[in-house]
Amino acid sequence: MNQISDTSYQHSNERTHKQVIVIRKDLKMRQGKSVAQGSHASMRAALCRGRVEGNELRIPLDADIGPWLLGRFTKVCVHVPDEAALLDIYNRAKEAGLPCALIQDAGLTEFKGVPTHTAVAVGPSLNEAVDRITGELPLL
Repeated sequence: MNQISDTSYQHSNERTHKQVIVIRKDLKMRQGKSVAQGSHASMRAALCRGRVEGNELRIPLDADIGPWLLGRFTKVCVHVPDEAALLDIYNRAKEAGLPCALIQDAGLTEFKGVPTHTAVAVGPSLNEAVDRITGELPLL
């Protein structure tokens, strides 16, 4: 079995693929909480095409995830003002057929026990495709 090494990125100098992580600004999450929610979104979007076979997760290296996973895993973090804007980004990404994930926190440590949408990841996919959805959002 081939393994992904720490130097895999050296084989891809082009920055053609990326993932954008979108965080809700209105929640005023602690920094650690915000990072965790963005990480959940990133992982879910990247792994959602995988399938479990025995004790292994198999992820097809398709045109979206292959160059990203074997390249530099470029990620950009941006923010939206509220839940409506977060859901709009998620729905537009889904409609465009892009890999994406919406995270709903259970509310166990923040949000007073109320399940709350916190983050979305769009991609990995071609930069241009992701930018059509997230290109105007301000950096976090």
